[in-house]
Amino acid sequence: MSAFTPHPVPSGIIEENGRRKMVDAKGREVPLDLVRPQDQLQDEQVRKIAGYALALSDQLRRFKEHTFDDISDFEAILAQEYGTTVGGAKGNKTLTTYDGLFQVQVQVQDRVDFGPELQIAKGLIDECLNEWSADSRPEIQAIVTRAFNTDKEGQINRAEIFMLLRLDIADARWNRAMDAIRDAMRVVGKATYVRVKHRPNTEAPWQTVVLDLAKV
Repeated sequence: MSAFTPHPVPSGIIEENGRRKMVDAKGREVPLDLVRPQDQLQDEQVRKIAGYALALSDQLRRFKEHTFDDISDFEAILAQEYGTTVGGAKGNKTLTTYDGLFQVQVQVQDRVDFGPELQIAKGLIDECLNEWSADSRPEIQAIVTRAFNTDKEGQINRAEIFMLLRLDIADARWNRAMDAIRDAMRVVGKATYVRVKHRPNTEAPWQTVVLDLAKV
């Protein structure tokens, strides 16, 4: 972890009147000699990792800002010289190097929330599932269960909701339920993603540069 300078993180040890102490999670001051060595070591390691994580987060934030600034500058040049811009109406765009080996993609996606019509859809779907044979469509039952199970923040599983919309089922109530889901959808904002890709030659598949810590 020496490739870049970590973000400064307080040591966690307080020196006061010649005495050293630490503050525990309940806000109590504890003399340092009463803090177990393993707790001191754990505190030190977590602070060290947190310092590098904060520095890396700052780098990613600056990378994203510079990327959008650079693309905006490029588009400004195109607009001035040729009266055109890159990408579609929604803001999606792809820029590729002349040799076809590097690529930058900007993708803009709507952030969708659901209104009260979703509960109507859930009722219609439950009616369908109750009437269908218990073992005839277990995969649909699983998707429905995952779609309407809320997470810890009380959010439904949007990906599974959208999967329900892709199912081709010839049932009038099911189709009414899908219409209710579509009516429930509300666009509440947009999320913009940057993906950088590369490949060793033009015959090879694109490889995405991993910027997700969980996928490195």
